[in-house]
Amino acid sequence: MNDVLLEAADLRKAYGPTEALAAASLRVRAGEVVALMGPSGSGKSTLLHCLAGIVRPDAGTVRYDGADLAGLSDRARSALRRTDFGFVFQFGQLVPELTCLENVALPLRLNGERRRVAAQRGRQLLDELDLLDVAGRRPGEVSGGQGQRVAVARALVTGPRVVFADEPTGALDSLNGEQVMQLLTSAARERNAAIVLVTHEARVAAYSDREVVVRDGRTRQFEVTR
Repeated sequence: MNDVLLEAADLRKAYGPTEALAAASLRVRAGEVVALMGPSGSGKSTLLHCLAGIVRPDAGTVRYDGADLAGLSDRARSALRRTDFGFVFQFGQLVPELTCLENVALPLRLNGERRRVAAQRGRQLLDELDLLDVAGRRPGEVSGGQGQRVAVARALVTGPRVVFADEPTGALDSLNGEQVMQLLTSAARERNAAIVLVTHEARVAAYSDREVVVRDGRTRQFEVTR
């Protein structure tokens, strides 16, 4: 499959006697939204962390754009997470001391971009996502839904090819959750960015192109295509 951007094959990962992944495999195409579904403790978050190069599997391979992540240095994997990968977590994890604009611009600053240029790009993205009115506020001064949408903007600001979203609506009510998912999926698709989405909620998974069931550390061999 020439359009496969990210591929995991036979991943295994154990934490002490607990096996988190047991021969899990997954393929993600460019621009595709894939939902990893399963109960708590099934291994879906561990699978996401292995795909993102945050956690090293004990066995198996993860290939991104043809390159084996295990063969990259820690510095190279960190660089990927600053440029090619974006992240949205359940509680946003915005820096409370920074304004929303500064939070969005932060990945660019970490990549060495000049402050003024980073702020300009961050402001443009906030404007595009209809969030410019919160640019000067700090995370504690905005609603949970607004904060999570700012986290989406931060994930997209570097122009990533893959966005990893781990329960991005888990701390939100249904209305705000819908708004976040609409924003995340529409903005990513406009940029042809793939999304790997961890969720246990069917209404969130409904935004995906494909669902992959993770149970007992294994990915189900059948994948439901919408």
